[in-house]
Amino acid sequence: MPIDINNAQDVYKDAGDNINFTTLLLKRTNQGAELEAVQEPAERIPAVIRSMNVRYPKAYLKVTFGIGSSAWDYLFPAAAKPKELVDFEQIEGPKYTAVATPGDLFFHVRAHEMAVVYEVMDQLMQFIRPVTTVADETHGFRYFEGRAVIGFIDGSENPDPGEAAEYALVGDEDPEFIDGSYAFAQKYIHNMKAWNKTTTEDQEKTIGRKKYSDLELSDEEKAKNAHNVVSQDNDGGVEHKIVRMNVPFSNPGKEVTGTYFIGYGHYTVTRRMLESMFTNSDRLLDFSTPITGAVYFVPSKSILDKISAGEL
Repeated sequence: MPIDINNAQDVYKDAGDNINFTTLLLKRTNQGAELEAVQEPAERIPAVIRSMNVRYPKAYLKVTFGIGSSAWDYLFPAAAKPKELVDFEQIEGPKYTAVATPGDLFFHVRAHEMAVVYEVMDQLMQFIRPVTTVADETHGFRYFEGRAVIGFIDGSENPDPGEAAEYALVGDEDPEFIDGSYAFAQKYIHNMKAWNKTTTEDQEKTIGRKKYSDLELSDEEKAKNAHNVVSQDNDGGVEHKIVRMNVPFSNPGKEVTGTYFIGYGHYTVTRRMLESMFTNSDRLLDFSTPITGAVYFVPSKSILDKISAGEL
């Protein structure tokens, strides 16, 4: 059964210029009412996207809606479950820990215009606000030249655009949930004072690439635990990829600056990447502290239709 990219949500496209990541927790006081509330965005997201693309065609709106493992069990207790959908368990390395934090519903909304992002989230929250609490809401932005906030070009390790869907989407290994995806979301706070005091040469050794040209360093030039070395998944001698987006966010007045990492693909691949990063003490973690971590299943449009129709 071939992948149908037209049946997939926006999980393999650009991160956008203005971004809203919202993580919600179900109140778990009335399952029936909460299910009905979740059915609303499942039904309305396609129409909201169409409406906004007519009203603001140059905004290039993208919307992704995901559901966590515990929420899936709670909302759809009699339904089949995506094979890789589990609650994220923290990863403890010798120096640093990838923390696990709760999340039931997840939205990744992005567009060229912040007004469009606001309008979409405001509309969707009207339906689910009564049955949820907000665990995290992060507003991100596109940094200069699409660089990460630490100054390096982002996305160099992503698959080519023509192959992105192949890596991001579920295929015939789980045919009931084909064209879905797994989203792993992780929020980092950077020690920008320490990073900015580090020489460009040492920053490049940390990342494994030149800062301005983005050329990859030779193995001899990189730190042994350089980010672009230990963040790979080479299971079985083959490099496996995900579609990753690193979105800057900041509250300069409070000196809080960070990166919201979102990866779309097969969760087992993402998990192996994280295990490699944290067990090998990725050099970038000396400057970056994860404060959230959760995994979600992003249903295909056809599964969203089943959710909205009460067929799960």
